Amino acid sequence: MSIETSIGLATGQPYPYQRTELVEPDHRRYPGWADVTDEEWTSVQWQRAHCVKNVGQLRALLGDLVDERFFADLERDQAERATMSMLVPPQMLNTIASRDVPAGPGSLTEAWYADPVRRYMLPVFSDRRTDWASHPHATRDSLHEHDMWVAEGLTHRYPTKVLAELLPTCPQYCGHCTRMDLVGNSTPQVAKLKFVGKPVDRHEAMLDYLRRTPAVRDVVVSGGDVANMPWPRLEAFLGSLLEIENIRDIRLATKALVGLPQHWLADDVRAGVERVASTARARGVSLAVHTHANHASSVTPLVAAASRALLEAGVRDVRNQGVLLDGVNADPHALLDLCFALLDGASITPYYFYMCDMIPFSEHWRVSVADAQRLQTAIMGYLPGFATPRIVCDVPFVGKRWVHQLHSYDTDRGISYWTKNYRTSIESGDSEAVSRTYEYYDPIHTLPESGRAWWAEHGDLDTAALKAAEAAAASRRTARAQLG
Repeated sequence: MSIETSIGLATGQPYPYQRTELVEPDHRRYPGWADVTDEEWTSVQWQRAHCVKNVGQLRALLGDLVDERFFADLERDQAERATMSMLVPPQMLNTIASRDVPAGPGSLTEAWYADPVRRYMLPVFSDRRTDWASHPHATRDSLHEHDMWVAEGLTHRYPTKVLAELLPTCPQYCGHCTRMDLVGNSTPQVAKLKFVGKPVDRHEAMLDYLRRTPAVRDVVVSGGDVANMPWPRLEAFLGSLLEIENIRDIRLATKALVGLPQHWLADDVRAGVERVASTARARGVSLAVHTHANHASSVTPLVAAASRALLEAGVRDVRNQGVLLDGVNADPHALLDLCFALLDGASITPYYFYMCDMIPFSEHWRVSVADAQRLQTAIMGYLPGFATPRIVCDVPFVGKRWVHQLHSYDTDRGISYWTKNYRTSIESGDSEAVSRTYEYYDPIHTLPESGRAWWAEHGDLDTAALKAAEAAAASRRTARAQLG
């Protein structure tokens, strides 16, 4: 019997809370980092310069600790399935198999295969499903964010909120990225779209729209990842944003807080955040940072230091928006372990867990709405109310909906139906936008036999129609961007 099980039996609770101290794994356990000093490790310049971008670099790092079959598995995925190119900072890599001690050739192979962080940062071909690798309704811009651009990169989906995609790159690329349509380098499977306008022109067009649209009060500043934008340019954009009277909330979206905390600990960035936070506070604007951690092992003392540095600089809150991923965190204990590591260890507020979006080749990560509902119920009551994350379904053409908010649910075919109480920027003249229902689709492998049989008969027809619609939507986006 494990210690965790015995504690659970002793307390009589399904989840046995026990505070755990954060640990920074020893990077020297890997041959490629054996001589890396602590000073180098905490340098953002060193971290960026030593990101792993291909299988050869990963081989050099791991040496013979991982068998060749793993690298072959990874190479096949990169060639046949990956929607994101490989880019992983040392900080994030170091949290993979962090509790396993190397003991000779091949000794870490199974640990690497099983590791939850590896499963979404470095997916391999054998992770993917072979029955339904992609859902028939999977699309490369599954949330139709580009269809709702009011300026290039500025998505206006909610009545009072916008998403500003300032740039199309990140310090690291997650395999399940919902913006795989635009973010990162092209892969053999996905030729990425490109912004047409120059950055300075795009950013000014965004600001101009916000000045002309007083109904918008909340801006999520994202990308990509704002950590990849030179700080002076980001600070200039935020300064202009703070001059717009109707803007009351600004949220900076950065997974780099978890994957590259060294960036947010750099002296120039900390000083810049303090300047922006001071201006925001003086003008009555709430400035927050949203990050993205999916497993407790990613939350280390360096992540905690970066989070607290942001709070000390005057940021109102640091919040986590994770993604619910099968094989990573789709388990009550894993979710609660992560939430408590964030809250107790790093002063990060658990905020949302999104269901993985319906992008290509994501079915092995996705869970059904019913399973998401069960997970939401299982984590209730353990965390403070303000830090109990909502599990949400980002429904195409609708937006975030708590998983218990569905209108109706065909559990046989895995089709849930949702409603909304507002119009997006492309529905101003649609009288039925707030009365119709919108569909979301469960992974087919989670359905009963009758449901799987229905999709086996009808799925291919839907796929052909969706590909045609997707091509037409891409043409519209390109034409709109060229027209400005």
